[in-house]
Amino acid sequence: MAFWSGRRNQEGDGEAALVRRLDLFLLTFGCLSQVIKYLDQQNINNAYVSGMKEDLELYGDELNYFTTYFNIAYGLMLIPSQVILTYVRPSAWLSGLEIVWGLLTGLVATTSNARQVYVLRFFLGLCESSAWPGMMTLFMYWYTPTELAKRMGFYHSCQAVGQMISGALGASIVRLDGVAGLAGWRWLFVINALITIVWGLAGFFMIPDLPNRPNRLASWFRRSHAELAMDRLARHGRSEPKQMTLTGIRRTFSGWVVYFIATLYIATVLGTTGYSYFNLFLRSLQKEDGSPRWSVSQVNSIPIAGSAINVVFVWIWAILSDVLQTRWRLIVIQACIGIIPCIVMSIWTSHPLSMAISGAYASYFISYTCLGTAPLILSWVSDLLPQDPEARSLIVGVSVAGYYAVSAWSQVLLWPASQAPYYRYGWESAFLLLLLTIAMTYLLHRIDVGYLRKRGAQEAVSRGETPQATDPLLGDQSK
Repeated sequence: MAFWSGRRNQEGDGEAALVRRLDLFLLTFGCLSQVIKYLDQQNINNAYVSGMKEDLELYGDELNYFTTYFNIAYGLMLIPSQVILTYVRPSAWLSGLEIVWGLLTGLVATTSNARQVYVLRFFLGLCESSAWPGMMTLFMYWYTPTELAKRMGFYHSCQAVGQMISGALGASIVRLDGVAGLAGWRWLFVINALITIVWGLAGFFMIPDLPNRPNRLASWFRRSHAELAMDRLARHGRSEPKQMTLTGIRRTFSGWVVYFIATLYIATVLGTTGYSYFNLFLRSLQKEDGSPRWSVSQVNSIPIAGSAINVVFVWIWAILSDVLQTRWRLIVIQACIGIIPCIVMSIWTSHPLSMAISGAYASYFISYTCLGTAPLILSWVSDLLPQDPEARSLIVGVSVAGYYAVSAWSQVLLWPASQAPYYRYGWESAFLLLLLTIAMTYLLHRIDVGYLRKRGAQEAVSRGETPQATDPLLGDQSK
């Protein structure tokens, strides 16, 4: 399992044991939390096609606005959450918010109109904003450069696992329709809420907090593990976690890296977002007699295959990144793959009779293969700024917040539910964003090789270290 641990040489039992424990507790909590988070998020779409639309009389673009209100709150709270995470124990902050969003999820089952859902979705966005960026930031403190992308990729792939489970729940939940007087779609939120609250409680004991401030409630984590974790940070040229300061904030926002990475992140995520409308595509299809081509159960279950493809390919991209020690090439390859469905679907949506429907099906499934860019970008951030944990935390926050801020209005304009599946500008805009991703990735690679890594090597020498000891990725600057 050397490819998973990232160890090139035989390490001591202590370090191997630490990594195993981190995987067993920190990574496991993060992954299941991510599954639950996306279960919560995706179920609004599954509920919409499973009776919520009719029960709440949602005949306009209310589904888009459910996402918009969520995204606005998510974007507003994301950066403050990253700052708070440096002052409040991660085990308390992340776990506590998960419990709160579990309670809010359960309340969605009691709604009777769109306005009530808007309010709950807004507060859900505030609470859920901490989970993904907070966990990604924790991984940067605990894992080394040759371990990081795989863990980030594995964690990121759990979004797709959540979508798969959500689809399965949506397909089977019709059996609960009418039980205890509740419609089947309401049971989706009740079940989600119970799972979320229980797992949130587990986080108080499973998250180890920070190497220099370990969690006393985590009985599995020993003092020797904290000392070893600090040694690993120093050995790889990483600074220890610290509380956010005004100086660090000013330093981050006065430089170009935060804006460049945020733009790159936004472009690559929005450029590959077409897959998320697969269920609306399926629901829109009709037979010759005008009846639905797919049943409600099938509309929820068919995208599960796409999510499975997503999981496999996110793992492939992440493992290749650590094994080959390259980030930028794999980001470019994924963008090139993502361009294919953009071209095909642009033709199909404007001239549906000129192309076989099988081309549209294939395009949606292909779009699931190029969703592994986020772990690679954030792993790259950790490589670029090993000595600046404040900047890393803020960059993660700004990138994700920027995405949600742009998505809050762009998905209503570019992917309105009322146009599904014949979006006028959705696929064309995704094509342009992926071209931008390719150009920015290559430019960052050239800057990385020509300036940033050389500066890191000089700083290592000034500290009396060798560049290789500071960052193993310095070994081959052509990658």
